[in-house]
Amino acid sequence: MSLVDGPVVNPAKILVADDQLDILQALRLLLVDAGHEADLVSSVGDVIDRMAEQRYDLLLMDLNYTRDTTSGREGLELLEKVRTQDPALPVVVMTGWGSIGTAVEAMRRGARSFVQKPWDDTTLVDVVNREVAEGQAARRRDARFARDHEEARQIQRALLPSVMPILDGCQIAARWTPAAGIGGDCYDVLRFSDTRVALSIADVVGKGLPAALLMSNLQAAVRAFANAAAEPHEVCSSVNRLLCRNIASGKFVTFCYAVVDLEGGVISYANAGHNPPILVRADGRIDQLATTGLVLGVSNDWTYTTGTASFGPGDRLICFTDGMTEARSAADEEFGEDRLAALAVRTPAGSAEALVDALNAAVIAWTAGPAQDDATLIVIERAH
Repeated sequence: MSLVDGPVVNPAKILVADDQLDILQALRLLLVDAGHEADLVSSVGDVIDRMAEQRYDLLLMDLNYTRDTTSGREGLELLEKVRTQDPALPVVVMTGWGSIGTAVEAMRRGARSFVQKPWDDTTLVDVVNREVAEGQAARRRDARFARDHEEARQIQRALLPSVMPILDGCQIAARWTPAAGIGGDCYDVLRFSDTRVALSIADVVGKGLPAALLMSNLQAAVRAFANAAAEPHEVCSSVNRLLCRNIASGKFVTFCYAVVDLEGGVISYANAGHNPPILVRADGRIDQLATTGLVLGVSNDWTYTTGTASFGPGDRLICFTDGMTEARSAADEEFGEDRLAALAVRTPAGSAEALVDALNAAVIAWTAGPAQDDATLIVIERAH
């Protein structure tokens, strides 16, 4: 007769680790009788090797091995390696030399349950079944979340421009790097004519799916209100009123909208609390598109203004989010706007794409790791 009296549990593949052969065989018989499959290993190294070869539903492991048979130290060290290799794997630890202190430490390092030797068969099977069921459910949830997250990333990416508009005597390039696959940064490029183009860049407070949803609403609003006749401050005001009606309390968006007129040689812009875009002049001087109003989503009746700046042959406009300038090194130093501007000046003119690549590579090298925050970059370069 089976020891399983509780809810039906899907058959599981269980890795059992103990340095005593008789215990391994007894556990195999018990687990097989409970409807599971058991792989047996007798050393710490074998656990890691088997986990590298295949995925298990549960690890049932002793805390004491031949190198250290009383303190549980070897098992505790193994537990940390297991958590690193497969964070979702449920672990049940066993020891004949256990204590409350050892159990607490094992749980702190990621074990789900603790069983004392000699074990009671029914209790052990109940613990295994419970942890297997919860682990399998967690993996299913994780898989669904991963699918949903990937679909959201693809949808968000599809909302961004797939190619840059082509204008006479002008190059445009952009780079969007969300820290978690999806994020709260967004940008857009709208072509009004052969000589006029609008750029928008925004940073939604927060990260992940909530920020991505707000970003999508923002982008739709910009496209609804931006047209060839609309002044930048009008676009800003319209988007702000819409966001104020829908944004959650405590949330806001930094935003900059700029219209580049190549024929007139001028940039008209409204900057709602966003990082001031950098204008690198042909002679190496630096100007900025300063703030002209409050961040979006805070004050429904805020009055925005339109600023202007010249944009002559050889000038380059760099729009960015704070994921670029606030990226931190291992020494906890920010990359900073000054370093961004200095690198832009040093990078030879002639290719907007090359400048985007250079700035992005510099930030990656600065952090020496994955993106710490959503980072977006737009460069528009006017030919000499």
